[in-house]
Amino acid sequence: MIKKNNLKLIPKLLKRMIQPKTKEELLILLQKSYQNNLIDSDSLMMLEGVLGISDMQARDVMIPRSQVSFININDSIEIIIDTALHTAHSRFPVIDEDNNNVIGILLAKDLVRLNKEKDLDLRGILRPPVYIPESKKLNVLLKEFRSNRNHIAIVVDEYAGIAGILTIEDVLEQIVGEIEDEFDYDENEDNIIQEETATFRIKASTELEEFNEFFKTNYPVKENQTVGGLVISKLGHLPKKNEPIHFDGFDIEVLRRDSRRLYLLRFSVNLDHVDQDILN
Repeated sequence: MIKKNNLKLIPKLLKRMIQPKTKEELLILLQKSYQNNLIDSDSLMMLEGVLGISDMQARDVMIPRSQVSFININDSIEIIIDTALHTAHSRFPVIDEDNNNVIGILLAKDLVRLNKEKDLDLRGILRPPVYIPESKKLNVLLKEFRSNRNHIAIVVDEYAGIAGILTIEDVLEQIVGEIEDEFDYDENEDNIIQEETATFRIKASTELEEFNEFFKTNYPVKENQTVGGLVISKLGHLPKKNEPIHFDGFDIEVLRRDSRRLYLLRFSVNLDHVDQDILN
């Protein structure tokens, strides 16, 4: 029970209470709560993530089309299973020849049925694709993922072309964060950074046109738009860390990746295959 003398203190205490009026003020309050040991660093990170996704759109975190593991409906069951084993994904967009023609979503668990029942129609077990615009807010999308029990969406651009895909895991990573490694990934730093005489650290999202200009190469940009897409295309699958990658005079090391895409690569250049001017 509050003593009568203490009732006079309540208005003063209420005035002292911080009442954030903007999201920025709320973030400051959360950071001060962390500094005062009221919440731990993981809680702070997740709370900041929850607030952050309301300002993010699908285009901000989607997997670009060039890095998506598509399955072609016209491939043999052996090729389809091999693709699933190499990529280790749980869901695959299925196309009919053209990457802009997604006809459904194949679940990895359905491949077991497909492998056992040789006469099973692949088209008959596909799940209908869900399309979303690039401008879709992540908080709205997460709510729809939960209510519709859907875990993957096809992101389309303003011309109704396939821009990429987005999964519920991609959205949740914005809240719980990714597992970081010893290689910092700064979105604001240059796409191509020279580490040593013939070694370069390159973002996987670097436009292939920029890569061609820098290394004096001529990879066709119609086939792959990014460096990550080029590497995946050359290998035929998403490379793992420590997997040896060699092509066209480049020795490549995966520095940072997750289960669905590449983030950071290291290119070591064979001096016999490149223009010496780029090393100066």
